[in-house]
Amino acid sequence: MAFLPSRQRGFTLIELIVVMTILALLATVGLAGYRHKTLVARESVLRENLFQLNHALEQYRADRGKYPSSLNALRELGYLRDMPWDPMTRSRDTWQTELEPPDPENPDAELGIWKVRSGSTDKSEDGIPYNEW
Repeated sequence: MAFLPSRQRGFTLIELIVVMTILALLATVGLAGYRHKTLVARESVLRENLFQLNHALEQYRADRGKYPSSLNALRELGYLRDMPWDPMTRSRDTWQTELEPPDPENPDAELGIWKVRSGSTDKSEDGIPYNEW
């Protein structure tokens, strides 16, 4: 019985490099897709939070005849359960508020908050800064 000389079994250096390169390319593509999807999700949350805040401001005005002087009034009076997070700044304290225009018939009246915007100056996917939404 003749035995064939045993060959060492294993992978060559070229095979290992090719496999590692393919894995690196797949990881890069996956990471880029993940970052894009998380940004899209954060933008979606921002749109919803801005809608809810501005809707609560309008409800407050419809009930009381004027806009609130602070955002905390919305939470204290039950228009919001809690102040939502700004997903772009990851904070509840960075919302930018816009006061209503003065009433020409009553220029001394206290101005209330009529619009809320994000505190982030970063730009969205369509090129518009978040604080202009």
